[in-house]
Amino acid sequence: MSRDLAGRVALVTGGAAGIGRAIAETLVTRGAAVVIADCGTSIAGEGADPAAVAAVAAGLGNAAAFTDSIASPSAAEAAVALAVKTFGGLDIVVNNAAILRDGFIFKAEPRDWEAVLHTNLSAAFFVARAATPVLRDQAKAERGGRPYAWGRIVNIVSTAGLYGNYGQSAYASAKAGLVGLTRTIALDMARSAVTCNAVAPFAATRVTESIKPANPAQEAYKRGALTVPAADVAAFVAYLCTPAAHDITGQLFAVRGREIFLMSQPRPLARLVATRGDDLDAALRAALAPHFVKLETDLEAFSSDPIV
Repeated sequence: MSRDLAGRVALVTGGAAGIGRAIAETLVTRGAAVVIADCGTSIAGEGADPAAVAAVAAGLGNAAAFTDSIASPSAAEAAVALAVKTFGGLDIVVNNAAILRDGFIFKAEPRDWEAVLHTNLSAAFFVARAATPVLRDQAKAERGGRPYAWGRIVNIVSTAGLYGNYGQSAYASAKAGLVGLTRTIALDMARSAVTCNAVAPFAATRVTESIKPANPAQEAYKRGALTVPAADVAAFVAYLCTPAAHDITGQLFAVRGREIFLMSQPRPLARLVATRGDDLDAALRAALAPHFVKLETDLEAFSSDPIV
């Protein structure tokens, strides 16, 4: 494997398990030093196992562990500071940390909503807020050469945030919010030549293990799309961090095995100029209804067999 990320320093949140670990391993293999920010919590965000996280970092070699919860401004600042102090800078940020607490909207607990948004969305904001001043300063100093092209931010999102899914109001809302955060970071950091993209992964993880199919299409999804390994997702995230991807920013991708999807982003599909006093329902159904988006979950939309 090419060591095209030699000299780079990465911070990967949620990097001790699943997709985050695959990303951290791939970045190290390709030459980067990595800080794994993970407290070793459960998928529900309960408990912690910092020793296990430290063991993962030690096993990677060119890596360090940050074992506090990343879901606070001070922790995010400390993780960034650890990367700079230990490895001399920070070039790549991968926001992957996430928890899951499902519940139908009519049964959902406010505390679960707040916990999921805090970990899955606010933590990514905290990390970006702490990391981007470092990236801007490095751009001015032309770290890695001229022109500066090392700054990368990748946010791990979910198709649940694009399609919705039964019982996932908190998780889907957080991941949808992360798409908006991706676009804004890309705009804010464009002058500093720092890219920011979002990747929705399809891979077998402890998140997918917890999914309870609601219909045959979702059962097919879990048997197929959610059994592929995380290596392909990690390889694509690493690609976005290479010099070749210096001009790719503000984009939303999905990766399922060897399939790489460029996902659409909300833009006007059709336009109706309503005439006051006319039959609005008839006009709307003629001009807009043909473009309505089907009410289906991501599990149903991607129930076909993956290409691996």
